[in-house]
Amino acid sequence: MKYTEVTITLSQTNPYRDMLVYSLGEEGPYDSFDETPQGLKAYVPTDQYDAAYLQQCLDEVRALDATLQCTFQVADLPDKDYNEAWEKAHQPVLVEGFCYVRAPFHQPRADVKYDIVIEPKMSFGTAHHATTYLMLSLLEAEEVEGRRVLDMGSGTGVLAILAAKKGASYVEAIDVDEWAFRNAQENFACNGVDVTPLLGDAALLTPDKHFDLILANINRNILLRDMPAYAAVLNPGGTLLLSGFFEHDVDALREKAESLGLRLRQQRTRNDWTALRLERTC
Repeated sequence: MKYTEVTITLSQTNPYRDMLVYSLGEEGPYDSFDETPQGLKAYVPTDQYDAAYLQQCLDEVRALDATLQCTFQVADLPDKDYNEAWEKAHQPVLVEGFCYVRAPFHQPRADVKYDIVIEPKMSFGTAHHATTYLMLSLLEAEEVEGRRVLDMGSGTGVLAILAAKKGASYVEAIDVDEWAFRNAQENFACNGVDVTPLLGDAALLTPDKHFDLILANINRNILLRDMPAYAAVLNPGGTLLLSGFFEHDVDALREKAESLGLRLRQQRTRNDWTALRLERTC
């Protein structure tokens, strides 16, 4: 497959670099990214490159800050050059000293409790993005052993994998994207964990399902829309971990959560992205 490399230069990287990764990767066809000191390199299959969509994403970011300067360059890469460049640039991520997220071509570390191998085929779920990092860090202190866990919008399945490694009695991972669903299956097998993958959305959360811990790293609008479905299958006293939104979105999410009997217990922020820990009152 031929790939196109888009090199984006920003006069201010935070939080605009993460915004672009989200727009291009979560909502668009770009499947891998490399951060650079000046911005990022984004990679997309050449037959899916759309100059108009790229320009739209850049314009949306510029609209947030009139002083922001943003330029880009586009280059087509042969298969061999792309693969070699990606493996060389892609770096593993150490999360709070307890969890190491790496690609199969990286060596494991002996000084971490949880070693997770993720095929780096997509940006979300490799722990490079602030929201994935935040969710993994919240899971460090979370009591998981013997609990039933749901990972909504599971992406690569990295959160589900950590939950399984921490001793969850049952883990279910749901994603609406077929490509992510298949990638997650590969990662579950690679890590030797027992996770039930499902292709779909919150409509799969039927009344017969019940969970003690729900993980949802998606985006603000979907979280607001689907939070009632999460609350309906969350056991009393259960925990809901949310991320995929900015700090200024917290009030709207907290208000929605409180209307469903969910109370905010913890909040963490990284590069303006935020994660919340909520508990369902008995």
